Amino acid sequence: MFRAFTDHPDSVGETYFEHMHSASWFATTMFVGGLACLVHAVLPFACQKSGSRRIRDLYDRMVTNRHRSPQTAGIETQGFLGYAEGI
Repeated sequence: MFRAFTDHPDSVGETYFEHMHSASWFATTMFVGGLACLVHAVLPFACQKSGSRRIRDLYDRMVTNRHRSPQTAGIETQGFLGYAEGI
């Protein structure tokens, strides 16, 4: 049971709490970006670049600046609790 909390963070070279911090940053960034897009939908002159800037920041942190541990770089994850790939 404990491995369910540590396998994925280990696969990306993080501890459980480091991964919690990183995932929380992603969630907050997506939430704020989503709000900015909703504001922009109603007020087209507002938040014109906020959504795309957040997407760029997310991409840079997730893909461009990813730091995987060398021993787990090629290991595939099994998804949510080992059931759904990619969740």
